[in-house]
Amino acid sequence: YTDKMFALSSRSLSARLISKAAATTSLKLTQRKFSDSRTLYQTDFTNSIKEVSNLLKRRFERPARIARPAPPWEANAVVDGEIKTLSLKDFASKYLVMVFYPLDFTFVCPTELIAFSDRVQEFKDINTEVVGISCDSHHSHLAWDKVPKSQGGLGGIKIPLIADIKKDITKKYGCLYEEMGFPFRGTFIIDDKGSLRIAHINDTEIGRSVDETLRLVKAIQFANKHGEVCPANWESGDRTIVPDPKKSKEYFAQLKDE
Repeated sequence: YTDKMFALSSRSLSARLISKAAATTSLKLTQRKFSDSRTLYQTDFTNSIKEVSNLLKRRFERPARIARPAPPWEANAVVDGEIKTLSLKDFASKYLVMVFYPLDFTFVCPTELIAFSDRVQEFKDINTEVVGISCDSHHSHLAWDKVPKSQGGLGGIKIPLIADIKKDITKKYGCLYEEMGFPFRGTFIIDDKGSLRIAHINDTEIGRSVDETLRLVKAIQFANKHGEVCPANWESGDRTIVPDPKKSKEYFAQLKDE
C-alpha cells in the first residue's frame, strides 16, 4: 500500500512539475512574442516617422525651377590649387554659370572645363563667375588639376571645382544620372538677384559651347537692363523686341515675307 501511495504521489508531483514547466515556457513564449511585437511596432513607427520626414524635406526643398530662387548649396572646392569651402552666397550680386560634368579623369570633361577656364576673363568682364561641379571628391579634383593638359589633366584650371560628393547639389538641380551615379552635362545660369534663368542638360557624350553660354548670359543681362526680349540667334548689338503688341511691329516689319 505504501509503495502504491508513493508511486501515486510521485506521478502527481511529476505532473505538477511538468505543468509548471509548461506554464513557464508558455509565459516565456508570450513575453517573447510581446517583445517581438513591440520591437516590430517601434520599427514600423520609426520608419513611418522617417518617411514623413523625408516627404516633408522633399516638399520644402524643391528642385531648381526657372524664374525662382536658385537652390542654395555649400561644399568643398578646389580654388586656384587650394581646397576651400564655397557656397552660393559667395557669388551674391554676380551672375553665376554652374557647369555640371560627369567625372574627373575622363574624356569630354577636361575639354569643356579647359575651354571655360581659357575664357574665364570674358565672363568676369560681364560680372559673371563660372564653377565646375561633379560628384568627385575635392582630393580627386586637386589631383586631376595637377595633371598636365597634354596628359588628360586640367593643368591648373582658373575656375573653381565643386566637390558634390554626397550628390546633394546635383539632385537639387535635377542633374543626376541615377543609373550611373554621376551628373549629366548640366549648365545653369543664375542672375545677380539669385534667380535661376537658364537650365540646359546634355547627355554625357555631347560637349558644350562656351560661345553659346556667353551669348545666353549677355542676353539675360540685356533683357534685365532694357526690358526688351532677344529673338532667335541674338548677339550683342543685334536688334531686340519690345514685348508689346504694337511696339513689337517695328521689329517684325524688317522681316521679309516669302
